[in-house]
Amino acid sequence: MRSSRRVAVRLGAAALAIVAAPLIPATPAWAHNSLRSAAPVQESTVPRAPREIVLEFMQRLDPTFTTIVLTDGAKRKVPTGDPVVSGATGTVQVTDALPNGTYTVAYRVVSTDGHPAQGSYPFTVADPASTAAPLGDASPAEALGAATATSGRGIGILITGVALAVAAVGAVGLRRRRRTR
Repeated sequence: MRSSRRVAVRLGAAALAIVAAPLIPATPAWAHNSLRSAAPVQESTVPRAPREIVLEFMQRLDPTFTTIVLTDGAKRKVPTGDPVVSGATGTVQVTDALPNGTYTVAYRVVSTDGHPAQGSYPFTVADPASTAAPLGDASPAEALGAATATSGRGIGILITGVALAVAAVGAVGLRRRRRTR
């Protein structure tokens, strides 16, 4: 009787260790990456059209999963170069001259720890020397479309897995206890 109880306790402890082990190293990953600074500055009015968009984040970026999109006031994508990542900074070159108007920078990045972050912000070009017709105003809408993702799904799956493991260990222990009586 005592040996079956010991087995059940050991089995429960082993199952708990297996379930809890992945959670310990994952704890720092719960800190969300966020935009630290941007050039052009968020919601600013600049006197000259920028030649590049520079976004600096709180954590290092994964270059494979960094997307930066520039759209004009009519929500049309403005041509840019591919994102270049250096540590926590992502940069795109603006390949065409920007006429006066409001633009939206949208980004979706993934930190090296795998956590995604996304957002958007507007800025306005008001170059007094520009002869090009100004573009319409942009609303600060998400310009990435399919790049949207939720990180809550992974946590929900993990919690469900932990609950199922605990239930399985409890069922095994209850079954063994009934057998010994």
